[in-house]
Amino acid sequence: MKVTFKILLLVAMVLLGYMCYRSIMTPIEFNEERTLRETAIKQRLIDIRKAQIEYKNIHKEHAGSFNDLSQFLKEEKLPFIVKEGVLTDEQLEKGMTEQEAVKKGLIRRDTVWVLAVDTLFGPGYNVDVMSMIPGTNIQFNLDTATLTSGSGYTVKVFQAAVPYDTYLGDLDRQLLFNLKDKAQKMNKYAGLRVGSVEEINNNAGNWED
Repeated sequence: MKVTFKILLLVAMVLLGYMCYRSIMTPIEFNEERTLRETAIKQRLIDIRKAQIEYKNIHKEHAGSFNDLSQFLKEEKLPFIVKEGVLTDEQLEKGMTEQEAVKKGLIRRDTVWVLAVDTLFGPGYNVDVMSMIPGTNIQFNLDTATLTSGSGYTVKVFQAAVPYDTYLGDLDRQLLFNLKDKAQKMNKYAGLRVGSVEEINNNAGNWED
């Protein structure tokens, strides 16, 4: 009987120790994994923003779908300035401008037309993965709208977003619930988002606030 009691006590102590360990480690592991995933997601949202800004510069509105954005990057060309030579300290001290140096043949500035993807991101960038949430086969939510500013101007806006549930849904449910509950109480988007179709925010990411 005493032996059985000792065994049960030992098991209970081991179980209690494990539960205490998990109560400490689970939030740490959750936050580490969240940071890892969000780092990749933020970079992709920044890329989407960069492409959308240039798309709007050309087309006067944002791309309404990733198909449109992808086609723009793959097929349309943007001006790219090839620079050869720079102004010397002596030339700068004399007040010489870059334009004057070009006219005198001291430096060279040529404009060439390059595919949008190469101009914005460099050769080898994979446009086809831009729409996808890293680590998944799910696309970001993409939307556009036209808002009116406080001074009465209309402003075309876009947003690309992914909710916590989509990229953290396989992690601890209670910690995920706490994260969403906190966002709701603070009246913030429960996830990562760049731009907004609800307010004019200069295409900022919600982690940049």
